[in-house]
Amino acid sequence: MWWFQQGLCFFPSALVIWTSTALIFSYITAITLHHVDPFLPFISDTGTIAPEKCLFGAMLNISAGLYIATIYVRYKQVHALNPEENLIIKLNKAGLVLGMLSCLGLSIVANFQKTTIFVVHKTGAVVAFSMGSLYMFVQTILSYKMQPKIHSKQIFWIRLLLVIWCGVSALSMLTSSVILYRGDFGIDIDQKLHWNSEDKGYVLHLVTTAAEWSMSFSFLGFFLTYVRDFQKISLRVEANLHGLTLYDTAPCPVANERTPLLSRNF
Repeated sequence: MWWFQQGLCFFPSALVIWTSTALIFSYITAITLHHVDPFLPFISDTGTIAPEKCLFGAMLNISAGLYIATIYVRYKQVHALNPEENLIIKLNKAGLVLGMLSCLGLSIVANFQKTTIFVVHKTGAVVAFSMGSLYMFVQTILSYKMQPKIHSKQIFWIRLLLVIWCGVSALSMLTSSVILYRGDFGIDIDQKLHWNSEDKGYVLHLVTTAAEWSMSFSFLGFFLTYVRDFQKISLRVEANLHGLTLYDTAPCPVANERTPLLSRNF
């Protein structure tokens, strides 16, 4: 059995590989058609003009679906491992909500381009990045609370370093973008796709874009740490028969067998 066939590690693996592919393909398409500058464009800039915006939107929507599946499986795993820990239960539920909100933001980013409805696109990006960062923080706390009995100390430190990486990137992006958009650097900066070194605010633009790419990679790295955890989870389908036919008749007594959606064999 290959490593990606063990348990449910397919979900985080597919999420990281698919999302990375979406970003790379959109970037290559955009620079090949000279729609953006090859050196550190905004991620959203690589999915703004057709045909790359079609690729960008479709692939990120699938990423959002994989994101939801990964977050839900992680939630069920922690719930099964710590059913009586009150603090862990609350943090686990908070992580589920934060993760789902981040998925919603990612879907908004995928479907609303910055050059069409900038306010909606930016709102989606803020929700995706902020809620995603908080989700990583909550999961790192959970990893700390579950060590060393359930989680190894090594995986906690790796996740902690990724959260610090994400936090530094987020702070850099927030600071530079606020200065860039509030400063006197020309009009329609939010719609600008091409920059050169003589433009006012060029350095701030590079800092912002570099921080955005860095933050995105910290997210992908964090979900990659789920692979080993998810190898210990199996999935089973529950089917309940309430009759011997599919007609609208009175139900017949049938011996039903029920199995949990997620096995607790961790």
